[in-house]
Amino acid sequence: MTNIIEIAGLAKTFPGGIRAVDGVSLEIRAGEFVTLLGPSGCGKTTILRLIAGFETPDAGRILLGGRDVTDDPPYRRPVNTVFQDYALFPHMTVGQNVGYGLRISGVPRAETADRIATTLRMVDLLEKIDSMPAQLSGGQRQRVALARAIIRQPKVLLLDEPLSALDVKLREAMQVELMHLHEKLGITFLLVTHDQREALVMSDRVVVLSQGRIVQCGTPAELYDRPATPYVADFIGTSNLMRATVAAIEGDEVLATAGLHRLRGAAHGRRFQPGDKVLLSIRPEKAALVTDGSAAEPGANLIEARVTEHLFHGHALRMELDIGQAAPFIVDLQLSAAVETLRLPQTGGRVAIAVPPANVMVFPAEAQP
Repeated sequence: MTNIIEIAGLAKTFPGGIRAVDGVSLEIRAGEFVTLLGPSGCGKTTILRLIAGFETPDAGRILLGGRDVTDDPPYRRPVNTVFQDYALFPHMTVGQNVGYGLRISGVPRAETADRIATTLRMVDLLEKIDSMPAQLSGGQRQRVALARAIIRQPKVLLLDEPLSALDVKLREAMQVELMHLHEKLGITFLLVTHDQREALVMSDRVVVLSQGRIVQCGTPAELYDRPATPYVADFIGTSNLMRATVAAIEGDEVLATAGLHRLRGAAHGRRFQPGDKVLLSIRPEKAALVTDGSAAEPGANLIEARVTEHLFHGHALRMELDIGQAAPFIVDLQLSAAVETLRLPQTGGRVAIAVPPANVMVFPAEAQP
């Protein structure tokens, strides 16, 4: 599969010395759904604007479909952008909004009308063709913005946090709609978001950014199961991070001391020596509660703790535990008939949790973004 987007050594500094993008290189294949993910100020929106042509890079190259467009204006690039605020014309109908780009490009009226109808049918809004934007819901306005972007048949659709203004339920519904639209069109989607759940749900690949640089790029499963750094482990999902010191190396396992606890973890090919300072990462759902009626998995790490909080999350019960570290240790128990019948310790009570060594990720202490 050929690359539709290639950026190499991209850099951008804004007035005041703010280095928004710092030597980013990335290749995106035709037809992929790729997400740029990171907190505010990490450079993801600036990268999108550089690709769209709304910003000019200080260094680096941008190729679209094999053509160098680094110095091209936006209208000469085979991309369209969907903005966070939709940017619909309030005085135009839905049909007029969607067909605006075709009209100013001189596309014949009959062809414009056909393409408007076809595109609105694709996003299930044909019946709203004569409505005004003010008469639409937030989700409908978002679909109009999408229709306006795709009617010109771009090779790449750039999406700048398009769902951030929607409520939670509508946002989840629109995630599904975007996925289906991507499948229908078969073009490349490049999404910017700070919402890691959104990125995991929709993307073929996720590019995690921090301070203008790429920290890790991979499939959602790769990022979740094999994060490259503690930053990724904590940003993609939730992770308990514990400072520790390596006590011994046994094959691919690391024995580390974290306060009063001695834990075995998986090195995953990383090299450590006794005495090295490390960070241990444990996902909340990978820790099991050891109760009177259950036993720990053979070889699992056992951690004694005191319960400090119960938090009901609907599908899960979150327990915050004091294990003698600075931050509380979080355990997520998926609610089921079995869990509901357990005699869970009350706040202040003692509990033991078990974590298999394979579920303890070990990172160098300096492995920050």
